[in-house]
Amino acid sequence: MSSISHTHPEPSSESLERDARLITADHSKVAPGEIAVGVVIGRASEYFDFFVYGIASVLVFPALFFPFEQRLEGTLYAFVIFSFAFIARPIGTVISMHVQRRWGRATKLTMALFLLGTSTVGIAFLPGYESAGLLSIVLLSVLRIGQGLALGGSWDGLPSLLAMNAPPNRRGWYSMLGQLGAPVGFVVASGLFAFLYASLSLDDFLAWGWRYAFFVAFAINVVALFARLRLVVTHEYEELMEEGELEPTSVIELVRTQGGNLLIGAFAALASYALFHLVTVFPLSWIRLYSDQSITQFLMIQVVGAFLAAGGIVASGWIADRVGRRRTLGTLAVMIAVFSGFAPTLLGGGTLGQNVFMLVGFVLLGLSYGQASGTVTSNFIRKYRYTGAALTADLAWLIGAAFAPLVALGLSANFGLAYVSVYLLSGAACTLAALSINRALEARGDES
Repeated sequence: MSSISHTHPEPSSESLERDARLITADHSKVAPGEIAVGVVIGRASEYFDFFVYGIASVLVFPALFFPFEQRLEGTLYAFVIFSFAFIARPIGTVISMHVQRRWGRATKLTMALFLLGTSTVGIAFLPGYESAGLLSIVLLSVLRIGQGLALGGSWDGLPSLLAMNAPPNRRGWYSMLGQLGAPVGFVVASGLFAFLYASLSLDDFLAWGWRYAFFVAFAINVVALFARLRLVVTHEYEELMEEGELEPTSVIELVRTQGGNLLIGAFAALASYALFHLVTVFPLSWIRLYSDQSITQFLMIQVVGAFLAAGGIVASGWIADRVGRRRTLGTLAVMIAVFSGFAPTLLGGGTLGQNVFMLVGFVLLGLSYGQASGTVTSNFIRKYRYTGAALTADLAWLIGAAFAPLVALGLSANFGLAYVSVYLLSGAACTLAALSINRALEARGDES
């Protein structure tokens, strides 16, 4: 790997790296605790952007960009654009791996987070359909694609580094640390929207209030950028990455030699990723369209659920270190399958049933999502693990989560809530099948 001093990044990237080096000048070692903090801060900022957009897709975008449609159809169109980021994400990973090979990890990360921040804050300045017509929808789509490309490029390898340096009996604990960024980001995003929605009239909220959340997202990205750069520019960090062979490789070569592991890894996490949007974005759309429950109250219930999910993520690390990460993930897939059977009754059971669905769903999400990342990425040959882990996550998001709000809302609105069960059940079945195939392949490898 080329050192950063031999690269030729853009001036903005050079200044950021120089400032980060000055901040970390007295750090002679990269402690595991520092890596863990970098992981949580980095993931929390990304998830905050993610959830700000998801919540706005329900509360704002249907009225702002699709006023010519009924609320259901407008929400479905907003969810179509919501999926664009997940489609673009693996493309962003491929591009960013090339950037890293040529200019270095810090330059790649700076470019990715700059694109994420500018795409996010750019949405805050968009005019509505009544002012700009079809152009407003096109610009929203372009900026959403920009978010996806940036998320693909923001992979820093910190979770893999943590996992590879974890004691054998503590891998579950270290693996769950990066996943804590999801509930942290969701708590901040939901709390902010709840405050804005409760404090402003609906007209003011739709006109300008919602835009503040996207400005906050930009500010958080700046903080997160420095938090991560202060790690990746240290020589100690570079040496750790080189020792673990955590460097980008050719995606074509990866697919050709490790394609099976890539698919197994993506499908092994499917139950968690399918549940992810069915307790965050989809329920909010259902409440907005078909329930009398207060939006502010429901957002606060989701905040409580996110705290429960954070507790579940922490508990998953303790559980996985005692019974095994793959067994934990498989057991939770079975529990999600059982939970899916109660989904229609709970969602259609008024305020109490909806709140129970949310809280139980968040607990299951935390327990499963805590071990969804990297559970089978150890299958990759070490030289492919850096790129393989990134693309595995991209594919899991694409297959399991990208279209979940769109499919769940579209099917349940037209054919009934039973289809939410079908969607969740299919995700659980895919997880169990992938884990079973992985176990069979390992047994065959041991025999040979």
